Amino acid sequence: MNSENKNDFKRLLHTMLPLVLAQLSLMGMNVMDATMSGHAGPVDLAGVSMGASLFMPVTASFTGILAASTPMIAQLLGRRRKQDIPHVVRTGMALGMLLTALFALIYFLAIDRVMSFLSLDSGVAHIATVYLMLMIGNLFFQTIMFPLRALIDTSGSTATSMKLMLSALPVNGLLNYMFIFGRLGAPRLGGIGAGVATVCTAAILFGMFLWVIFHNSKYMAREIFSDLTTPWSDWKEYFTVGIPNGLSILMEAGLFGFIIIFIAPFGTVAIGAHQSALSFCNLIYVLPMSCSMAMTILIGYEVGAENYARARKLSRMGLKLTLCCAFLTAAGTVLGRNAIAALYSEDPQVIRMAGRFLLYGAAWQLFDAIAAPIQGILRGYKDTRVPFLLMLIAYWCVALPVGLFLDHVMGQGVIAYWRGLDSGVGTSACLMVCRLLIEERKWKE
Repeated sequence: MNSENKNDFKRLLHTMLPLVLAQLSLMGMNVMDATMSGHAGPVDLAGVSMGASLFMPVTASFTGILAASTPMIAQLLGRRRKQDIPHVVRTGMALGMLLTALFALIYFLAIDRVMSFLSLDSGVAHIATVYLMLMIGNLFFQTIMFPLRALIDTSGSTATSMKLMLSALPVNGLLNYMFIFGRLGAPRLGGIGAGVATVCTAAILFGMFLWVIFHNSKYMAREIFSDLTTPWSDWKEYFTVGIPNGLSILMEAGLFGFIIIFIAPFGTVAIGAHQSALSFCNLIYVLPMSCSMAMTILIGYEVGAENYARARKLSRMGLKLTLCCAFLTAAGTVLGRNAIAALYSEDPQVIRMAGRFLLYGAAWQLFDAIAAPIQGILRGYKDTRVPFLLMLIAYWCVALPVGLFLDHVMGQGVIAYWRGLDSGVGTSACLMVCRLLIEERKWKE
């Protein structure tokens, strides 16, 4: 490897590794909410789990829309047009407020109908309803913080974001301890306390991001907050790039959540095994997802600077890195599948079934190592509309129909849906490779 390639590889790792730790921190907060609520009682756990499940597609799709800020800022940095960045950040924060208002409106208009449709136990429904109301505040801080994080990350400071996210983890744990169990003078709120802790943690984290950008002139905090103008051109670009990206995430996350409806009739063992295997696969997905985020930053910068050959080289380097990691994690998953399943349950039937599911999860890891980084690369080119259509095809026109066919026609039972998901993720990987090759032909030196 020559010196230029070594420098590019170091640059990739320097960008990606802090993103991995930051995403693990976010997952840690979610796990902490669930586990600590579980110790408050089964009703509290069920309420928080239901509220979090309903909120997940909202936050995933909304942050996907705001993720347009990353390639927008990265390309401006590549073009040496830093003076336009404050407008992008300010518009992103305004859009975050608008999205929060939209969620609040939907909540107050539809929450009673949703809870009635779900036919939940009254205690579970109450906790889920209040938890979701508290998530309005959480969404407010998360969405207005996202453009600030994009600014810090694209400025070559992903380690700074990582430190802030990691510092929020113990804060969330302490606040959960206080509000769930009524410690240190706080009221005992049970599962609702997890929602209070989440909102407070988000507010504190937002404050820390503000402190960082105001104490380093390269983030142009005074320029961001000294004016209230938000150019229509920036709004248009957020909508053009962000909405298809948010819908792509919704297509993928939505199917993985929706599939439980078809697995539920197979009984509690199947549900437990599915959730256990899916939880582990989600943990492993942090690696390709972090590479995807890093690719958006790096490719966006090079495209802005019109260094298209280097953008292609970085793309290949990112794909090779995630594939190498995926071969290792897939091998570990196959060899240790029963031990992994035993971490989630002591029931022999659950362990055995989850072990089978994890074999298919290992294949996901290889496919995701291709599809996820390419999604990030295409975002760097600001190409999100076609990838959205490809995700729609892969997950809702391939994965779900294949699963239903294998179950209802071929009689393969619950395993049919994991085979269907494998076919969807594999299709996504193939389609994304084709799209990347087409897109790169448009950008010549």
